Amino acid sequence: MGLNVVNIQGNLLANSRDVAKMIGKRHSDLLRSIDGYVEILLNAKMRSVDFFIKNTYQDSTGRELPCYFLTRKGCDMVANKLTGEKGVLFTAAYVTKFEEMEKQLYNSYKLPTNYKEALLQLVEQVEQNEKLQTENLVLSQQVNELKPKATYYDLVLQNKSLLSVSQIAKDYGLGAPTLNKKLHELGVQYKQGGVWLLYSKYQDKGYTQTTTHVIDEEKSKIHTKWTQKGRLFIYELLRSVGILPLIEREDVA
Repeated sequence: MGLNVVNIQGNLLANSRDVAKMIGKRHSDLLRSIDGYVEILLNAKMRSVDFFIKNTYQDSTGRELPCYFLTRKGCDMVANKLTGEKGVLFTAAYVTKFEEMEKQLYNSYKLPTNYKEALLQLVEQVEQNEKLQTENLVLSQQVNELKPKATYYDLVLQNKSLLSVSQIAKDYGLGAPTLNKKLHELGVQYKQGGVWLLYSKYQDKGYTQTTTHVIDEEKSKIHTKWTQKGRLFIYELLRSVGILPLIEREDVA
C-alpha cells in the first residue's frame, strides 16, 4: 500500500483524499477532523499551514470541492490519532514515501562547477524565493480569512455568492484591472508576484476567500473572490470617493 506524495515548488505534500483512502475513512470525516486541528492550532497562535494547506479539486461532475494538502507534520498529526493496524500501515507508508521524495530532492540538487552555473542557480533561487514569499503571503491571507466567526447560514450564503473582481467591476462599468488599481490606490490591496492581496487590516473582515488550485506538480493557480460583505465594503468605499454603480447613476439621471 503506497501513498502519493507530490513535490510542489519544493514542498512535499500528500492529498487528504489519498490519506482518507489509506486509513479507511470517509474524506468528509477526515476534512472535519482536520478543520478541528486547524482551529486548535489557530487558537494557539500556531501556523496551521505548516501542517495543513487548504485546497480544492474538481469531481467528475465538475464541482469544486474542498480538500487539504498535508505536510509531513500534518501526516504525523493524523497518524497520532490512529490506532491498530491502520495506524501502523499509514505511518509506515507516509514515512517511507516522504523519505524517498526527500532523497530525490537532495539528489536533484547539483552543485555549480563554474561561475556561470553558480550565477544561473542564484537567479533561479531569487525567483523561487519570490514565489515562496507570494505563497506565504497568500497562505497568511487564507489563515486570516478563516478568523471571522460565522453561523452555518452565513457560510451557506457566502458559498453561493462569491464574486470575482470582474463581476463587481461590471457593476461600475469598469474592467477588473481598473477596479484592482483603484482598490490599491485606496489602500485596500497590494500586488505581490502577480497576485492581488489585501492589506492585513482587511484580511480578517470576511471580505474575500482565497484558494489555490493545483494544476500539476509544478503549476498552481490562485483564486481570490469577494463575498457579499466584501462587495458592500467596496460599494461604501467607492461611494465615499464619488464612484457610484451604474444602476444608481441611472436613478440619479
